[in-house]
Amino acid sequence: MMCNEQCYSLAVEKLLNIRPPIRAQWIRARKMLENLNLKIAFRRIWKKRTVDIGVISAEEALNYGFSGVMLRGSGIKWDLRKSQPYDVYDQVEFDIPIGSKGDCYDRYLCRVEEMRQSLRIILQCLNKMPEGEIKVDDAKVSPPKRSEMKTSMESLIHHFKLYTEGYQVPPGATYTAIEAPKGEFGVYLVSDGSSRPYRCKIKAPGFAHLSEHLP
Repeated sequence: MMCNEQCYSLAVEKLLNIRPPIRAQWIRARKMLENLNLKIAFRRIWKKRTVDIGVISAEEALNYGFSGVMLRGSGIKWDLRKSQPYDVYDQVEFDIPIGSKGDCYDRYLCRVEEMRQSLRIILQCLNKMPEGEIKVDDAKVSPPKRSEMKTSMESLIHHFKLYTEGYQVPPGATYTAIEAPKGEFGVYLVSDGSSRPYRCKIKAPGFAHLSEHLP
């Protein structure tokens, strides 16, 4: 839900003097998603502007290095959350939508289904999320609690040094990628043992998508 829509909805609820159920306050997107899809997906003018437009074959998508919906819309079932799971994606169930023609309409349908799957993931996270700490208990890499800084000089020093000097990272290099909304978002990070990266290169999914249009 966009911030402006949320603000308007809350204003209307306030005028009506109503309060949605607690669970409904967590997730309120599914009904709106389905309503919008019904209004758009089968409109003649929408299909005229998207069906058989911007067709990309599976072979072309691979050759250009596409990822995300640009790849899945062409029929290739590839999602880093499934192929190289990170966080807890291997503990939740969701499907990977793919297209068959590789046109704009297929990519639209994939996007809509991805939103449905995202809601499915959110519900599972709400039901499965365990209680406990939300950050690492190491004041040298994570700020100590403010309540601790009021009573512990050591915590106060850790806080000061963390924000003035940062934290030391052992020498090494790594490439890490996640499934971002537009595709594979990667970070190549090199450490020389100091508190600042020696080199940081970002691989944005849109770079490959835009390069396809270059001569």
